[in-house]
Amino acid sequence: MSALEVRGLSKAYGGVHAVRGVSFTVDAGEVVALIGPNGAGKTTCFNMLNGQLIALAGRSVVGLRPHQVWRLGVGRSFQVTATFSSMSVRENVQVALLSHHGRVFSLGKPAVRFQVDEADALLARVGMQQQAARPCAVLAYGDLKRVELALALASQPRLLLMDEPTAGMARGERHALMQLAATLARSEHIAVLFTEHDMEVVFNFASRIIVLHCGEVIAAGAPAEVRANPRVREVYLGNA
Repeated sequence: MSALEVRGLSKAYGGVHAVRGVSFTVDAGEVVALIGPNGAGKTTCFNMLNGQLIALAGRSVVGLRPHQVWRLGVGRSFQVTATFSSMSVRENVQVALLSHHGRVFSLGKPAVRFQVDEADALLARVGMQQQAARPCAVLAYGDLKRVELALALASQPRLLLMDEPTAGMARGERHALMQLAATLARSEHIAVLFTEHDMEVVFNFASRIIVLHCGEVIAAGAPAEVRANPRVREVYLGNA
């Protein structure tokens, strides 16, 4: 059974079809890239996956609120990192864990008292345990991306959605982050779907690629297959 199943996803703004009849699946342990030129519908498609027209592990989540989808096992990271800058790395993860465990009522008390070991275990998985006590405000951007990945993992996701995860990162940091995501996907059977403009990252780390153009899927398959597709080369890759 697929971890994520999308069937006939469509969205129009007035007379403009941003997404038109998009269908695809992502299996557990698979890293799938969703790519396409600007205006292809990637962002709209990606945002709709937070509870619009999808099935998660065979269960329909149509109409559920984003926080309900998150608690069913969908983690997400964003193009621009979103952490509590005045709080420590560990406290950020503790807050995510409190929400996952339904202990939001505890937020009136210092988060430092709760889920310490669990938070540290998550930080160890993303290589950030050594910086657990540091405020997020002083972290390098690449380290913030790792913290955001830990926050996404706090929900014990079956599916991880990563929106341009390497945006703003140096080349070495980009590869390290995506290698980490790919390793976690394989070792913990997490389905990963990511959007990305860096084709080096896409072709190095995606096990399968879905290409959108004008809101429609024009190609899907293994990286070598997609790279050689004449239509993809025409509308997006050129001679790269």
